[in-house]
Amino acid sequence: MVAQEKVILELNGVSTYYGQSKALSNVSLKVSEGEIVVLLGSNGAGKSTIFNTICGVAPPRSGDVIFYDQEVNGLIPEAIVRLGICQVPERRQIFVGMTVMDNILLGAYTRCGKESKKDIQRDLDRVLELFPILKERQGQVSGTLSGGEQQMLAVARGLMAKPKLLLLDEPSLGLAPRVAKEVFSVIRKLPVNAGMSVLLAEQNAKAALGIANRGYVLAAGTISLSGTAQQLISDRSVQSAYLGM
Repeated sequence: MVAQEKVILELNGVSTYYGQSKALSNVSLKVSEGEIVVLLGSNGAGKSTIFNTICGVAPPRSGDVIFYDQEVNGLIPEAIVRLGICQVPERRQIFVGMTVMDNILLGAYTRCGKESKKDIQRDLDRVLELFPILKERQGQVSGTLSGGEQQMLAVARGLMAKPKLLLLDEPSLGLAPRVAKEVFSVIRKLPVNAGMSVLLAEQNAKAALGIANRGYVLAAGTISLSGTAQQLISDRSVQSAYLGM
């Protein structure tokens, strides 16, 4: 666990609706500085809705979303990105007709004109060190990459926003086990190498809990269980539902 816990993100009693349909009900969670926190749950459990709520895409009808002691309820998504929250969406959503490098640099669009080219180049160099395959293929059209390489590209683009909190939505979806293992290996290093916290939504519970500090289990828009990664791994209901034990 994190030696000195500084909470950077809090959801307090959050309920979110899509129209008249309640997607989240009284959800409370927190993420501390330098942590990897995983959200576990089946399709439709509410994992992506939590991300959309944090990012301002689906603002909560009740409850509070607090980031570094600032309430972000009601802020537009771009303003939330500028505060330091970046989401890597499910199924990657890269620009397939653009080159790898152009996709990566798009992640820094909120920084242009505010930071020096030298600072952005330094972060670009760091990102390419994390993903050497992208450095090799920086001039390649992104749509010709493999699924795993596209996922790495989506994460690299997110890192270029220089987030304090990175939201990763199902990063292993559709990937072969070997490729998913490579992606999780990079995610594990992010708090140290990129100086950020990670909130990870994932159905591959075994892999996610293997790199996480803590986790929350969602069912039908509510949190049914929470604890350290080891506590969740040892829980019989988690073993039965998510670990195939």
